Parts: sequence; structure tokens; C-alpha cells
Amino acid sequence: MASGVIKCKAAVAWETGKPLSIEEVEVAPPKAHEVRIKIVATALCHTDAYTLSGADPEGRFPVILGHEGAGIVESVGEGVTKVKPGDTVIPLYIPQCGECKFCKNPKTNLCQKIRVTQGKGLMPDGTSRFSCKGKQIYHFMGTSTFSEYTVVADISVAKIDPAAPLDKVCLLGCGVSTGYGAAVNTAKVEPGSTCAVFGLGGVGLAAIMGCKAAGASRIIGIDINKNTYAKAKEFGAAECISPQDFEKPIQEVLVEMTDGGVDYSFECVGNVGVMRAALEACHKGWGVSVIVGVAAAGQEISTRPFQLVTGRTWKGTAFGGWKSVDNVPKLVTDYMSKKIKVDEFVTHTLPFDKINEAFDLMHGGKSIRTVLKL
Repeated sequence: MASGVIKCKAAVAWETGKPLSIEEVEVAPPKAHEVRIKIVATALCHTDAYTLSGADPEGRFPVILGHEGAGIVESVGEGVTKVKPGDTVIPLYIPQCGECKFCKNPKTNLCQKIRVTQGKGLMPDGTSRFSCKGKQIYHFMGTSTFSEYTVVADISVAKIDPAAPLDKVCLLGCGVSTGYGAAVNTAKVEPGSTCAVFGLGGVGLAAIMGCKAAGASRIIGIDINKNTYAKAKEFGAAECISPQDFEKPIQEVLVEMTDGGVDYSFECVGNVGVMRAALEACHKGWGVSVIVGVAAAGQEISTRPFQLVTGRTWKGTAFGGWKSVDNVPKLVTDYMSKKIKVDEFVTHTLPFDKINEAFDLMHGGKSIRTVLKL
């Protein structure tokens, strides 16, 4: 059973727009149906920066960010049966309770069991397990991996192969799984198809990997940052283009390049203008465009309805459509058997106290994924 309060290091975001502060925090023991995890490695994702920027309507401060992590179970609360201390795990920002109508429906992975409290930055009982300098600190996305220890709901944890390198498979907690699943689950890319991926960061590269795995015959990468092109080609892109190199809108360029448009497109940026371009780059009659990127609060998408009337489909995906508890362990196994790439996404590895440098690398477009070792 759970031991007492643990004092450890965590990166606290005290307010929006400010660098994170490495602090000593107190992590309370897990309550019923909760798990306390020693985080071994965590990576940065744009969603962490998005919330830190103040653009996230659900952002609460002070908070411990982070949602791409991996670690070892330290202790469990009463009623926890699926994991035990010593198990190797990945925390999940989309849980899988197995009981709600979403979990019972094969068409979605969006478990709603703890959605309300998670959105408020709290554990399912409406309280926090973190405190610092006498103040309550909020949880983030139900995971809060920017801490040496974190507490999560027992439905928000996937038990994985103990032989897996945690400084790599932590990426399967968000970015790699999301992009890969967008192609294989949400779009269901077919062999011989043509695909376009907008945004060649970690999620976009994973979408390319998914298109390639599904047998796409031509994959086009689109990004204004040309430093991303070599990596995109390594993952399977046939060619890469920048919207800034053309006089006309990028969707028109793609329609011309592909004899009428692509079969599948993926928006991995979180920009509503790019979302429109991605849809309009799709082929009449059957083109499917998947929104993967998260746009800022209050923004809306637009296109002419005729784009949909003439047979294009607009879809969205969260965590690549994977039912998390069931599939994250399988993705780890696929990585271990070299069916999917993960190592290639990691461009930088830093000690945990250099976390603000990792944000700088991301904002400067210099990294795909930076892994922090705790």
C-alpha cells in the first residue's frame, strides 16, 4: 500500500508565459484507484507550450505540465488491481475505463469517465496531490510528467514491457502514437494512395510513418521550415514543399501536383488556415482530411460547403484513435520488434533541470522531440 508524502523536484509553471521553475514539491500518496509513479523520462510536446502560453481555455495555474512520460509504479491506492509497485508504465492523458459508453463503442477512444475533473486540473475526487510552498498545484492532462513523482488515476496508466527504454517509449504517450494512429486508425490510409502531411514536427513525422506503414505510394510533406525536410524523407516522404515558395495557395499547388488532389491529408500544425488548405487539397469524390493539430481557443474552421458536397470528408482525431490502455502496450511491443520507429524522433536529450532550454529548442524549430531524464 501507499507510503507517505514524497518530496521531490518538479518543474512548476506558476503563471502563463513565464519559464518553468524547478521547485521542491510535495506529492501526496495515492488515494483509492490512484497510482503514484516515479517518472524516469519525459518529453516536451507543443500542447505543453500551448497551455503555458495562456492560449488554452482549460489552462489552470500554478500547474505541473507534461504528458509524454514513462516511469515505474512507486505505490498504489486501495482497489488498484491492474498495476503494482515496480511495474513499468506510461501515463495516459486519454484514459480507458472500459465502462463508459465511449469505451464500449469501437468507433472512439474518448473515455469520458474523468474528463470533467481532469479538465479542471484535479484528480477524480476533485482534489490535487501536489503542493509547493504551502500552495496547491494543479495537475495537467491527468498526467503531470514534469515531476520526479506524479499521481494518476488507475484508468490513466498503461503497463508496458519492462525491457523497453523509457527515454524512448515515453514518446508513445502522445506525439508518435497520435500521428501514427491518425493515418492507420482515423484516416485508414489505403495501399497505393497519395497523402499530404502539413506540419513536419513530431506528430507530422509520425503521420508520415503511418501513411508509409499503410502502403501509401506517394507522401508529400508541407512545412515552411525546410530544416524538417531531410527527416521527413527519412520517414517516407517522397517530396517536401513550402507554401512560401509559391504564388498560389498551397492547396492549388497540391491539386496540380497530384492530378486532382490527394487521397488523404493530415493537418499537424493547429492552424485553422492550414486546416482549410488540407481539406481543399483533397481529391473530389473521396478525399479525406484529418485534423490532428490543436487550434487556439475560440478559433473556427471554414471552407465552402461545396467542398464537402462534392465528396470530401473532414475528420478529427485525438491520440490517434487508440484505446489507450489496450493499445499503448502493443505500440511499445511494435517498437521493440522494430515495426515502428521511435528513436528517430528524439533529437535532443537533456537533464530535467534544463527543461526551459528544451522549450527554447522547440520554439526555435531546432528539435523534433527533446527527452528529459529525471
